[in-house]
Amino acid sequence: MSSRFWNRRQRQQGEVNEGMVFHIIPASAGAFTFLWAIGGFLVVVVIGVVLLLYSVANQGKNATFTVTDTGLDIGPGIYGRFIPRDQIQADGVKVIDLRLDKEYALKRKTSGSNLPGYEAGWFKLANGEKALVFVTDKSRVVYIPTTDNYSVLVSTLHAEEMAGAIQAWQ
Repeated sequence: MSSRFWNRRQRQQGEVNEGMVFHIIPASAGAFTFLWAIGGFLVVVVIGVVLLLYSVANQGKNATFTVTDTGLDIGPGIYGRFIPRDQIQADGVKVIDLRLDKEYALKRKTSGSNLPGYEAGWFKLANGEKALVFVTDKSRVVYIPTTDNYSVLVSTLHAEEMAGAIQAWQ
């Protein structure tokens, strides 16, 4: 028989004497510090991801597009910004339907979210153009070209009125 089996059998039958117990030398504080650091890092990452997801979800419900005499204010959220009036090409602003206007179709996300029913962030369009996108309804999108080599696409219930307000800058 193997010694392992034999030792177990002897223990079960009470034939083995209790021996002396020797403990391991405790690990240094460095090992525990390392584990706490890794755990803390993971907690920070998880909190960061949760806050990022909350921000994306919040922007999908609460984004606003404010047209003023000085420009277009998009907010809140990580892709929110102010675009000065002189950087917007007002004569190129139009209302489009992304389901029909295939040249403006969103082809590739470069940074942002591409969730069902909500697309936000930086995208490449089918025509090769770079675009900052805030789209929840593809049938009512305001296309806003800028002088900074990108366009802005936003969904709004009042697409015609928003496009008209920007076109009035001319």
